[in-house]
Amino acid sequence: MRKPIMLLGMALLALLFIGLNFANTELSTLAQEQQHETPSYAKWGLLAVKETKLKYPNADIIDYLHQGREVNGDTTSENFKLWLKEGDKEFGVFIRIEFISDTEELVGIEFEETSR
Repeated sequence: MRKPIMLLGMALLALLFIGLNFANTELSTLAQEQQHETPSYAKWGLLAVKETKLKYPNADIIDYLHQGREVNGDTTSENFKLWLKEGDKEFGVFIRIEFISDTEELVGIEFEETSR
């Protein structure tokens, strides 16, 4: 009687191990897929940060927010808000990057400072 119970216990442990291993593999695969998904606005976010650093060379960018995309006929605008700190002063900058939707050719970049 003891031998069948031991075999059953070992079988359950093996199934548990296989199940945990499978679940771990699935989670790992999901995490890898999420890491490789680059948001469509990433290119424009990098440009917003780069241009903000050029416009405010003495400020540190301490926060970044993508505020959305607007499609206006043949052009698209990506909108960002960056929070900057320069000395004792903190302020926000709204950045609007407009580009031709089909070609992604840059049309223009607008900056607007805000205290909020």
